[in-house]
Amino acid sequence: MRAARFHTYGDPDVLIVDEAPEPHAGPNSVRIAVRAVSVNPIDYLLRAGALQAFLPLPLPAIPGRDAVGVIDEIGHGVTTARVGDLVFGLGGVSDTTAEFAVLTAWSAVPPEWTVEQAAAAGLASVTAAGAVDALGDLDGRTILIEGASGAVGSAAAQFALAAGARVIGTARPENHEHLTALGVVPTTYGPGLADRVAAIAPEGVRAAVHAAPSPSLPDLLAIVGDAARVVTVADKGAASKFGIRAVDAANDSALLERAADLGRRGLFSPRVDQVLPLASIAKAHELAAGGVGKVVVSVP
Repeated sequence: MRAARFHTYGDPDVLIVDEAPEPHAGPNSVRIAVRAVSVNPIDYLLRAGALQAFLPLPLPAIPGRDAVGVIDEIGHGVTTARVGDLVFGLGGVSDTTAEFAVLTAWSAVPPEWTVEQAAAAGLASVTAAGAVDALGDLDGRTILIEGASGAVGSAAAQFALAAGARVIGTARPENHEHLTALGVVPTTYGPGLADRVAAIAPEGVRAAVHAAPSPSLPDLLAIVGDAARVVTVADKGAASKFGIRAVDAANDSALLERAADLGRRGLFSPRVDQVLPLASIAKAHELAAGGVGKVVVSVP
């Protein structure tokens, strides 16, 4: 099969498209003929070798953590999927940017989403759901999301809104219109955040999600006033320092189904900023690492 691979760690140009062995569905998994994948931070960090001390990969490695495609093999123990189903979901640590991929967590794609949106939904959805769930009951409460226009941040905002929360979200000014369209009250990053949030929510903020790699955790803690009601998906080191919970993604089909259900109800639209072909995988990694937003790679 054709696959994106890197034979050594390094810059995006180590990525090439070449032939790789086909994977096959094992127990409690499905194989898909891949239609598209997204580029997540873990993908370019792994490719660069930044995580090899604790997540070493056998090389050559295929990048990619999530994907969308049509099921063509079903492993033993799978009873909720059929060959021919269009699904989105999660593979292993790094293995989905190829013509075929094995998913260990998946859900049917809502008809309201494009294939590209489904590709962007997997890792962002389970990460956002885990962060929002960690904050408890949000109905009628005000929540602050740092980095609300990103893939995880916008997913967390929509999950929180569906849970009945009022959401304030930080983003660059050019993304404020997008946040307003979601139902989020936008504000900007950086110094003075506490004052800006206090002007928007004089009654206070119940909880906060740190969804962007910014140095804002001390500010979020000061705004909320309780480390138990602040979570981060972007800075484990600072989380430990400040006693704040760090949330990791989980390969959990139930979380993906929650995201799909919100999609069917018109309450969750995964964000996609750019779509590139498989042949441009190096460019896709370069753009994603450069902060252009959510990048999706189509796989013929």
